Amino acid sequence: MLEGAVNRLRGQVRLRVESGYPERVLNLCAQRRLELRAVRWESERAFCCTLSRHDFLVLRLLSRKLDCSLHVQRREGAPFALGRLRRRTALAVGLVVCAGALFFGSFFIWDITIDGAESVPEEKILRALEKNGVGFGTFGFSIDGEDLRNHVLLELPELKWLAVNVSGCRAYVQVRERTPAPQLADRRAPCNVTARRDGLVLRVQAFLGKKCVQPGDTVEQGQLLISGVEDLDTFGARITTAYGSVTARTWYRLTADFPLTVLERDGAADPEERWSLILGRRRIKLYGSSSYFGATYDKMSEREQLSLFGLPLPAAVEKETYLPCALTARTRSAAETEAAGRAALTAQLLALAGPEREVRSTLVSSRLSGDTLRVTLTAECVEEIGQTAALETGAD
Repeated sequence: MLEGAVNRLRGQVRLRVESGYPERVLNLCAQRRLELRAVRWESERAFCCTLSRHDFLVLRLLSRKLDCSLHVQRREGAPFALGRLRRRTALAVGLVVCAGALFFGSFFIWDITIDGAESVPEEKILRALEKNGVGFGTFGFSIDGEDLRNHVLLELPELKWLAVNVSGCRAYVQVRERTPAPQLADRRAPCNVTARRDGLVLRVQAFLGKKCVQPGDTVEQGQLLISGVEDLDTFGARITTAYGSVTARTWYRLTADFPLTVLERDGAADPEERWSLILGRRRIKLYGSSSYFGATYDKMSEREQLSLFGLPLPAAVEKETYLPCALTARTRSAAETEAAGRAALTAQLLALAGPEREVRSTLVSSRLSGDTLRVTLTAECVEEIGQTAALETGAD
């Protein structure tokens, strides 16, 4: 492969040699050290071969002394391609200008890649970089990494570290997000622990304060569980910050109405595609006037950065696909409606019970009334029911 590339770079000629004494041609080529490749005999008086451009010029001069004829079948390689461009001045100038634009354009930033952003939107980071002088078309050597990092971190307190590395016409932005500090409980403010909802107490752990309930007690919402006022055996009472954990069995009863007739999308319409050319910050629409797709449609966008020889260009092609959808009425069965209601009420239950809950059992019942199905979900859970309530203190 490498030898073939070198031969095409030097230029080579595919030649047909015809002579009454072809052995004289071969002997002369051997004396002059002319390299013949891919020799193929067509007859006793003619053969085909491939030789370099320089060897072809030498053989053409020597053929005048021999009784032979040379027929060029094919010329290929860089010298012949450049020779054909000598008469095409505009094309040659365009190639030079394009090469110069690629060379000088490689000193500017045309592509920005952000790595490490999870909760902070990339658009927010790009706006902060642009505000501090780093955007599409910025001269790469003018970026001061340390100064840029200091300014961007002041504008984005969610980040704790930022680095911008420029490689050619690409800018690689690496960020590290700040881990939020946990909220510290105020251990000096007096408070009680009360019940967040009704339940049957299973376990009580009081780290500070006095336990007011025991396992097996039934409590109501707002009832005192751990008191911040402790009686002293010697004299008076001590006011402190109640702190502890109370686990209880709780019961939920959620009810919602679900219609049997629902509207669903009918995606039978043919999709329509629209193309746009984005040059820097300018968008050029490659389609006519916008058309109306109806009240309901799906839109999908795909953007592809244009590049030349691996170098990104300040241009991109965006494809927008529109899929019109028509809403059609469909009547569901009672079983299907009940399943949909079960899923919706279960999601509501998980949101109400909190992350540290255990759902032990669920029971779903339904009742049909006209075109509406009333679904009821009854669940038994084990969860933490304690919540902090401020303890009012004051002097008369």
